[in-house]
Amino acid sequence: MNVPIGYGPWPERSLLGMVSDPARHELLGSGTQVRFEADAVLLREGMTDQHVLLLLSGFAKVTATVENGESSLLAVRAAGDTVGEMAMMTGAPRSATVIACGPLTARVLPSGVLRELLLRRPEIAMALTALVADRLRWANQRRLDFRGYQAKERLARLLVELAASYGSPGAGGVVVGCRLTQPELATLVGAAETTVHKVLRELREEGLLETGYRSTTIRDLPRLRHLADLAHELP
Repeated sequence: MNVPIGYGPWPERSLLGMVSDPARHELLGSGTQVRFEADAVLLREGMTDQHVLLLLSGFAKVTATVENGESSLLAVRAAGDTVGEMAMMTGAPRSATVIACGPLTARVLPSGVLRELLLRRPEIAMALTALVADRLRWANQRRLDFRGYQAKERLARLLVELAASYGSPGAGGVVVGCRLTQPELATLVGAAETTVHKVLRELREEGLLETGYRSTTIRDLPRLRHLADLAHELP
């Protein structure tokens, strides 16, 4: 079994972070390893292929085409996550396109290989089910946020969640390594791009946030949690 080395640690809320060492070892030894460059398309909406990608490094953006033909950002995925599992589970065409935010490494898991592993390792099947449920809960929470919070609070809530799932300690704060554009942030929080531009400027002026090339640093996470009305919900 060819298990890749030099990757991890895995976020606790990712598939690789949720399973035991033996199960993780089997996942990492399955399929073949591939590398994608920045902006490469990993999976394409509407295609009928059913393999799953297990991300080992980097970030990817999940997008879908809306009725007017424009692309809308749905989510971000990082090392330890899977992409493409819905097509494998349902047999339906791909519902979204997945694009590498930067250089990215993944394991390509053919659908038959992954199904056999899920049957042999119920722990992995349960973890993958929990992961899909978490994503549905995340999408539902976004809809509730649209009605219950102003744009600044919605953006703060999104940034706190990205930090919790994908952040890492860095100079001056918590670094979220996937640089999202302002139009993409606007899509995720349901606000106009001009509004997001104004909110980001305010967060920088208030010392809560710093943006750079392909990264965002949260400089004061407790204050951002308070702004997001999450101070009593997250550790």
